[in-house]
Amino acid sequence: MKTVLIGLATAFALALPAFAQAPAAQPPREWIDKDTGHRVVRLSDEPGSSSLYFNYNGYTPQGDKLVIATPKGLSTVDLATRKLAPLVEEDGKFLFVGRKTRSAYYIVTEGKTRVVKAVDIDSKKVRVVARFDRGDIQTINADETLLGGVVVTKPEIETRPDGMLKRDNRFDQAAYEAVGPDGKPLSFAEAKEVRLNERLESKIPMEMFVIDTRTGEKRVVHAATDWLNHLQFSPTDPNLLMFCHEGPWHKVDRLWLLRTDQPGAKPVKIHTRTMNMEIAGHEWFSADGKTVWYDLQTPRGEDFWVAGYEIATGKRAWYHVERNAWSVHFNSSPDGKLFAGDGGDSEMVAHAPDGKWLYLMHPRGIPDVAGIHAPDSEHLIRPGVIDAEKLVNMSAHDYRLEPNVNFTPDGKWMVFRSNMHGANHVYAVELAKAK
Repeated sequence: MKTVLIGLATAFALALPAFAQAPAAQPPREWIDKDTGHRVVRLSDEPGSSSLYFNYNGYTPQGDKLVIATPKGLSTVDLATRKLAPLVEEDGKFLFVGRKTRSAYYIVTEGKTRVVKAVDIDSKKVRVVARFDRGDIQTINADETLLGGVVVTKPEIETRPDGMLKRDNRFDQAAYEAVGPDGKPLSFAEAKEVRLNERLESKIPMEMFVIDTRTGEKRVVHAATDWLNHLQFSPTDPNLLMFCHEGPWHKVDRLWLLRTDQPGAKPVKIHTRTMNMEIAGHEWFSADGKTVWYDLQTPRGEDFWVAGYEIATGKRAWYHVERNAWSVHFNSSPDGKLFAGDGGDSEMVAHAPDGKWLYLMHPRGIPDVAGIHAPDSEHLIRPGVIDAEKLVNMSAHDYRLEPNVNFTPDGKWMVFRSNMHGANHVYAVELAKAK
């Protein structure tokens, strides 16, 4: 399935990057990482295959199969045998797998119409779920009755797939060139921040909408001139939607929750900044839907946390992360006891000197000394630290392709995508050390 980029992408790393891949011999099917002692297996057969963005579900509700995108379409991976089987061949973009039915959803373009389709993972029967004219579908709710998406409400405003303003080839090629106040060229990272801010300050009118998968009815649930993005329905509450305000993270209030079953409901902010240059983002729901977790930095690039917000109570937990273990994306295990991180190269926000690893992260709470509690301790942030265990050496990986780690439903493996052997492939690493 060739990647078709439609409207605003869910996140900058959702689609495979457009840099050339060097020809390479077929990567090994299985090996023991000599630096970590963990077993790594290749799940995909075709170069250019990809697993989903870190917070999207790619697994069947029963946890027996994983769906991946291939150059020809979608394929399933039997998680017990690792047998790969084609599922559908159609030119479109893989969206997600349902949490209730054994359906994989994808989107195609038919003329000027966007068409969301679902393929049954067992029978391979394809059905049309919804049709709409403009925008981008980013999420599906827990019982698969609502699709969620975003759209720029002024058709005359052209945007790139990553949501940036579309102006010329320089921007289409994601070369974010810009100069600073002194007239000198900025680094790639700083130039990108300039372009993000330019897009944010354009105050382009946008809407978040839902489409009823049973009737095809489309309704708007929120409208704003904020840059709306990164929609995620709760994995357990069919009417709870999380979204972000996109833009420079140190400037925007990024994390928000909204109830879609309450007309006129106001978004609820999840995190409030307490210092200049504090950033929070790359948020996701815990598997039980009770907690929102996110990457928190106080300030940006200096002090790193995996932070949690308990939805029902508003209680918070922060687990400190060492610089080298900071990751482009974090994730949590199905039982909520562990975290994962996909590392990052030295050019990224943490500027980690040794950060190109996949990590299994063990959270450890910091208890009160001698059991003596502060009078208001139950209302304070619960602190902790992350003990990070290296799983895979990613030194040969080009982080323009973000690995996007996620746990298998049984909690025994971590799936990721990588170009460590040249072409993009889907891999998995076993959490237990090889015997």
